[in-house]
Amino acid sequence: MKMENDSGLLLVLSGPSGVGKGTICKALRERMTNLVYSVSATTRAPRAGEIEGVNYFFKSRAEFERMIAENELLEWAEYVGNYYGTPRRFVEETLASGRDVILEIEVQGALQVKEKFPEGIFLFLAPPDLAELQNRIVGRGTESEESIRNRMEVAKAEIELMDKYDYVVVNDVVDCACEKIEAIIMAEHLRKERQIHKFRKWLKEV
Repeated sequence: MKMENDSGLLLVLSGPSGVGKGTICKALRERMTNLVYSVSATTRAPRAGEIEGVNYFFKSRAEFERMIAENELLEWAEYVGNYYGTPRRFVEETLASGRDVILEIEVQGALQVKEKFPEGIFLFLAPPDLAELQNRIVGRGTESEESIRNRMEVAKAEIELMDKYDYVVVNDVVDCACEKIEAIIMAEHLRKERQIHKFRKWLKEV
């Protein structure tokens, strides 16, 4: 008899702006075929090369506020003048199908998810140091000097919150960071609580 599939893991990846969340998330999805990316909604204007429904769902401020009012978001936050949030339905349906979902979100949003979904796996992606983080933000070529200063101040406050997370992974080399996160995911799937639940279901069906 085939053993019933477990529900998937909800993986919440966050960290300061410029730390490389998008790069790590993309690399993980290429390495792990069962990992589903949850596309966030935002009121931020698209950057060059970003695609609607792939990178983000781009919403007007009025549209986003309607989604908040109608409880269509698993989490939402306002960050540097823009809203960001995670559509609830897609996440819940994907987890129920047995596939893992990864959320790539800001720290404010991650802490909201932790309140609503404490069984999620919370990963803080940290820079090697603050100087390297600033270099990465400057290297984008998309931020004004004032925006860079604001993002660095926010980053310092966010790093102070890393104790709210289950794991901290330093993004120094992308492949190394991905290997560490893959090991965390494997270990979480093998936790005795998940395995006991699965085998008890199987024993009842034999």
